[in-house]
Order: sequence, then structure tokens, then C-alpha cells
Amino acid sequence: METVTNINTLIGDFVWGPVMLIFIVGVGVYFTIRTKWYQIGHFKEWNKNTIGLLFKKDSRKARSDGSVTQFQAFCTAMAATAGTGNLVGVAAAIGIGGPGAVFWMLLSGFFGMMTKYAEIVLAIHFRERNEKGDWVGGPMYYIKKGLGKNFGWLATLFAIFTAVCAFGIGNMTQINAVSGTAGEMLKDLGINLTGQIYGFEVYKVVMGVVLAVLVALVIMGGLQRIGDATERLIPFVGILNIIACVVAIVIKAENIIPALASVFKGAFSLEAVGGGVTGYVMMLGIRYGIARGVFTNEAGLGSAPIAHAAADTDHPVKQGMWGVFEVFADTIVMCTLSAMVVLTSGVYTGFGQDIDGAALISQSFKASFGVGGSIFLAFSILIFAYCTTLSWSLYGQRCFEFLTKGRFVKAYQLIFSLCVVVAAVMQLDLAWAIADTLNGLMAIPNLIALMALSGIVIRLTKEYYADKKGFKSVK
Repeated sequence: METVTNINTLIGDFVWGPVMLIFIVGVGVYFTIRTKWYQIGHFKEWNKNTIGLLFKKDSRKARSDGSVTQFQAFCTAMAATAGTGNLVGVAAAIGIGGPGAVFWMLLSGFFGMMTKYAEIVLAIHFRERNEKGDWVGGPMYYIKKGLGKNFGWLATLFAIFTAVCAFGIGNMTQINAVSGTAGEMLKDLGINLTGQIYGFEVYKVVMGVVLAVLVALVIMGGLQRIGDATERLIPFVGILNIIACVVAIVIKAENIIPALASVFKGAFSLEAVGGGVTGYVMMLGIRYGIARGVFTNEAGLGSAPIAHAAADTDHPVKQGMWGVFEVFADTIVMCTLSAMVVLTSGVYTGFGQDIDGAALISQSFKASFGVGGSIFLAFSILIFAYCTTLSWSLYGQRCFEFLTKGRFVKAYQLIFSLCVVVAAVMQLDLAWAIADTLNGLMAIPNLIALMALSGIVIRLTKEYYADKKGFKSVK
């Protein structure tokens, strides 16, 4: 285990080191400049063509077989991003990197809006039908079709990383967070946690088995069932979470200004810790802020385009707008609110505090709502994690399908479901570290493809605004 940890640390230090962080943010900066600051200049339009469509009845039903509505595609992708990372992940970033991590998380989110836009535009443009007639797409397809056969190895590399990563970021870390926050809630309620089955706590075993069954029932039903589930759950729990965060912050209103000040002070702090390197705090803030930002909004990873590729849309740019909105809602809104709950609660006492993300966010909600805060958090994380697991099962399945040409998909789904039980009962500190590393590895082939195919993204964008009605996709 120590060898695995050392290898993961070595790789992780590279994929989340200065070079990769500059690359990830740099791609977003590049598309922001090339599209003339699209996320700002077209703010009204991308809101009108995303959340504004929900008020139109004809947008609530897919018009073609093998697809889902634009909103269902968004909810499926949002389910993967708006998971435990928005709550536990944000708290962990603050705990490790200090309040300054929040600033860097927001900065990566701002530019990540355009990275996500580019990914989705390419996913729609290069998508194809599989043997079942479903629309499939994502980095493995736009790498293979856009860059040519000579880069098939790059598409395969992405598919392998994602198929494996789905078990980490999209399954085990999510379910493990549910288990951890449930434990915190039960302790607050004074419920005995000593009962065990074969050395594992009873409540964790029961929770793992129930969640595994619920996951299996949905993911084995295919794309449409996953879309239906996330469409119903994500808007409900997302709005509920936003309301709870706002109320918690208002209750601690006297701490809002000091909290905001700590974010900006921490973001550019050049102080040393324990006589260490000057600027160490800022370096940690940048690393964990950007890493957790990418972990929550997944811009640049190439995961969300797999869900958006199934959208019932007649133009890549139209679905790309949902990507801009997705990052905005996830990072700029939800992650900011979660961070403010932590920083205004009084629970966070400063850099180097020995408390993990699950306990920090749980105690922060408890500071405002008492035991009810722990109950609410456990409920939110349960729904978020469940939906994230469903979405990542689709991502992993699509990549596994790409690798095996559609064979053994049911076996993949079964193993994925069984891992839910393992995640619920075991300590998975290493799983979080490995998930971060795999995120970075996924990003490498995807970011290379985005830059290589950037001309297509810009051309499609220009053509859309030049003639919205007469567009013809060039395959």
C-alpha cells in the first residue's frame, strides 16, 4: 500500500503541478480570448437558451430516439459535477489550502466555463450512433475522428483513464463521503454505532447494499433511465442546497466581511508556515483551489461531453451554452456558497487545522442549524452522491464500450454497482488522492485535443452567429 501511495503521490505531483495547472487554466483563457469573452458578452443569451428553455413545453421531450432532452443531458452532467465535491471537496480545499483556495477555485471556474463550452461543441459535432441507436460522443470520439487514426492511441488512453476513474471520482469517493457524513449525523443524534458485521459497522453495510441496489436498478436501464432520474433529483436537491447555504450564511452575517477578506488575503499570501518556504500557503491555495475547482466542475476533464453528446439538439453551439451555464451554476454559485458557509461558521480556525472535509462541512452547517444541519447535510450528500454515481457510471460505461466495441458492458455495470458496497464500508483516504490523480491524467489527452481542434470550435461558433437558421455541420 505504501508503494501505491508513493507512486500516486509522484504522478499526482506532476498532473497537479505548476505545468498542468497552467495548461488547464490556460486552455480556458485561450477559448475565452478567442471567443471574445463569450461567458460575459453572451451572458444574457446563454441564460435564455438554457434555464430560459425550461419554460417552453416543447423543450421537455426529446424529438429523436436514442437521445435525451437538452435539460436531461445537462442534469446528467450536472449530477456528476454537483456532487460531494461541492460540499466535502470545497471544505477539504479550505482545510488544506486555506481560504485563498476559494479564489483560485472561482478563477478556474470562470475560465473553465469556456473549456466546458469547447468540449461540448466538439462532442456534438463528432458524435455518432452506437449499435443500440443511442447518440454517443466525447473526447474519445472527437480525438479519433477529429485528429485522425494516427491519434487513436490518445483516444484509447482517455477511454482507459475514464473507465477506471469512474470507480474513483464517480463511485467510491462519493459513496465514502455519504458514509462519513451519515456517521457524523448518527453521532450527533446519539445513535449507537458499535454494531458490526464481519468487522464492518452495521449502518455502513446496510447503506452500501441499499445504494448498490438502487444504482444497479437505474444504470442497467440505460441512458434514458439515468436521464429521468437525474432530471428529477438534481434540480430539487440543488435548489434546496442553495437555500440552506444562503440561510446559514445570513445567520452568521457578522462573519461575511471577515470571511471574504480571508479569501483575498489567503489567495495572495506570501507568508511562510513554520519557517518554511515563503509563499507556501499561496502555493497550496492555488494547487488545491484549482484542483478542487476542476474536481467539482470537471471542465477540461472531458467527462461532461459524454453526457451532453446524447442531447437532442440541432447545433453544437446550442448545447455548448449549457456547458457554460453548468460551470457557472456549479462553481460560481454552489461552490461559493458552500465555501462561505464554512468560512462564516466559526468552525474553521485557520491554516493547518486538523479536520477532514466531511467533518468540517458537517460542523459548519451544525453551527447554524444545530443537529438539523447534520441531518440536512447527510441528506444532500446522499442525493448528490447517488446522482453523481449514476452519471459517472454512464461515463465509464461509454468509455468501456468504446474500448471493447460494445462487449461486456453488463459486466462493467455489475462490478461498478458492487464497488458501492466496498466504498461504503472502507476507509478510502487513498481513494481521494488517486481520484485527483486520475482526473489529471484524463485531462491531458482531452486538453491536447481541445487545443488541436480549437479551430473547429471557433468556426462553428462564428457560423452559428453568422447564420443561425442556415447552419450545416461539416463532418
